[in-house]
Amino acid sequence: MKTIILHSQDLTIAQLVSQQVGADIQKKRTHFRFTTDKIIDLNALRERFKLDFNIVPESFSASQIGLLVSDMDSTLINIECIDEIADFANLKPQVAGITERAMQGELDFDSSLVERVALLKGLDVSVLEQVYTQRLQVNPGGKALINFLHERNIKSAVVSGGFTYFTDRLAQDIGLDYSRANVLAVDNARLAGVTQGAIINAQAKADFINELCQKHALDVSQVIAVGDGANDLAMMKVAGLSVAYHAKPIVAEQADIAINVGGLDKIMDLFDE
Repeated sequence: MKTIILHSQDLTIAQLVSQQVGADIQKKRTHFRFTTDKIIDLNALRERFKLDFNIVPESFSASQIGLLVSDMDSTLINIECIDEIADFANLKPQVAGITERAMQGELDFDSSLVERVALLKGLDVSVLEQVYTQRLQVNPGGKALINFLHERNIKSAVVSGGFTYFTDRLAQDIGLDYSRANVLAVDNARLAGVTQGAIINAQAKADFINELCQKHALDVSQVIAVGDGANDLAMMKVAGLSVAYHAKPIVAEQADIAINVGGLDKIMDLFDE
């Protein structure tokens, strides 16, 4: 038997879905569920109703979850920070094009990051503050999700191929337990055009999950990983449950759960059993 989640509180739509899939409606606090043994075309439901639908993996146990790890740019927050930094050098279209291709999986992440960071050389470090305060916003439902996790003593972390200036500050501002990202090198209060230390790429993100699991005596099956780009796939494969959030097609196709319409708080629906 499969359990389908309709990430909506619209009873009329729930009734239509019930008729279409031939299953009784189960009303939950924030959404509706349906249980059926029929073959379900999720994409057809998503296309018809323009809402989020997911099948809960049989292996998922909400009570066992101990850690959620999220990508930052375009997942936990609304922007790609490196693109916005580049805007101050009048290079946003050029950098954003490279970012997009990297997130689609068309470019090697490490070399694309090196190329983009080099284009930032010479910018005053004050642009980082401007990007954070003027352009960066937590995506809808993000703060509610983090508060929800805290209430259940579930650890939370952000890991990014972006930069520690943003991940560390974001973690402090919204109450994340851990953060990891690349370190931008600075020379005389200007960006040096390089990063310091090992690049936080796809494998480093997966390694971060394993590191946190060891720290808290968790199995990877107790982890939810959330991402949107190709460099998130490795950590999503490691985690017990993977969530694609408004993601690139290559990611949405491989994730256990896809949120394409609603906010990050829709992840909370998985816990309302």
